[in-house]
Amino acid sequence: MSNIKLIIEERPSNIGNFMVGRLLPFREKRMVGPFCFIDHMGPAKLSDHENLDVAPHPHIGLSTLTYLFEGSIMHRDSLGTEVEIQPGQVNWMTAGSGIVHSERTPEYLRHSDKNLHGLQIWVALPNDLEQMSPSFTHVGEDEIPAWEENGIAFKLIAGEAFGRKSPVPVYSPLYYLELKSTTAQTVNIGSDLFGESALYILEGSISSEGHTYEPKHILIANDSKLCSFEMAENTTIYIFGGEPFPEERFIFWNFVASSKALIEDAKTRWIAQTFPKIEGETDFVPLPQLHTVKK
Repeated sequence: MSNIKLIIEERPSNIGNFMVGRLLPFREKRMVGPFCFIDHMGPAKLSDHENLDVAPHPHIGLSTLTYLFEGSIMHRDSLGTEVEIQPGQVNWMTAGSGIVHSERTPEYLRHSDKNLHGLQIWVALPNDLEQMSPSFTHVGEDEIPAWEENGIAFKLIAGEAFGRKSPVPVYSPLYYLELKSTTAQTVNIGSDLFGESALYILEGSISSEGHTYEPKHILIANDSKLCSFEMAENTTIYIFGGEPFPEERFIFWNFVASSKALIEDAKTRWIAQTFPKIEGETDFVPLPQLHTVKK
């Protein structure tokens, strides 16, 4: 019996002046463990007059994880944070009851050619922490656990696995791993995983049970304990997952919650502009005219 339950292909999505590849949520699989949203940004080549400019917008009920492969993003939020994220670092922003942030090309890069490539991820908060106070943590590349084993370079970007723990302050049992190969290798790590598990192929390919899978796909496992596959040479993959929540989650725009009432409250607050403001930012993203709250 195959251990691959579902294959999700990256779908193009427009986030303003920038196209991304959306991986989660998917109609047949809304979440993997607590992971409820994944966008693949780029790879994009931006000219001297093209910049990333995501104006101030709100979040509730989740933590965002930004992880870049190339380029740079200036993060500003309503807590007063102003920090540039560069490749290999982690921006971990917990919205809780409500936070506002913007994401832009840093000023010193706005008039030159540049690249942008990375992943943006949402992790839903457990029910009892959905309304916690917002917070922000920036983790440097040298703080992330990294090791090599059987020809594979590992990084534990968030969560716990293999007896290691990332300094990213997560709020439920989860893992987010990077695996890189330079030569073809067989990987068998199922005994170290738990809960629901998925694998995203960034570059190269993997083979499992006689099938080969190419980049821009997420493979959802039937059983995380049976996670065994072959990585081709020069392959980079991300394995993520964890314990699923007992309650379903609703998603509307940038809001994630276990109740529609919390989302309706956030919509009302954003329309009334009573969310906290970002110092120095005057524009904002208006509430979209979406008619349904997605499960």
